[in-house]
Amino acid sequence: MSEILKEVLNANEQYASDFGDKGRLPLPPARRFAILTCMDARLDPAKFAGLAEGDAHVIRNAGGRASDDAIRSLVISYKLLGTKEWFVIHHTDCGMELFTNEIIADLLEKSLDTAVYDGEWKNVGTTPGSSEGRKIDFLTIRNLAESVVEDVRKIRSHPLVPPYIPIYGYIYDVKTGRLAEVPQATEAGRASA
Repeated sequence: MSEILKEVLNANEQYASDFGDKGRLPLPPARRFAILTCMDARLDPAKFAGLAEGDAHVIRNAGGRASDDAIRSLVISYKLLGTKEWFVIHHTDCGMELFTNEIIADLLEKSLDTAVYDGEWKNVGTTPGSSEGRKIDFLTIRNLAESVVEDVRKIRSHPLVPPYIPIYGYIYDVKTGRLAEVPQATEAGRASA
């Protein structure tokens, strides 16, 4: 058993020992909103958005991008679980700004081992790679604010997203912990009756 596995299981045992009334939380989120944000370990949506267990849906992926799967989750969030407002929150110093689809596809084609970054990405592994990475749009980010606007527009224009759900666009600053609105994104996500 790895040390990480032991740590996780021990932490879970401690958490479960004081679980209390959390087992009675209802399925729908109490505060009726959802957040789409990045998987970056420096982001703690519960803390930066003031959430407790059961408050909101938090959907996370690389870059906090409006992928088909993220939109699928948002649709389920409102249609079956009653969320009424959505936030798209990207963040400063995002790793998704450090590469392009071409860069990651080239890296993957040469080796599946973890690459290193020293101002540019380099393979250091020796295992074989795969060209399958060329078939994926990794939804990389060139301009942070524009990526928030793009994602809000993509969600807003999806045929399964009702016009009455407001979608807000923000950038989380990893140096200060503050959320900064992207006004053009929030405007694009404005609800209509």
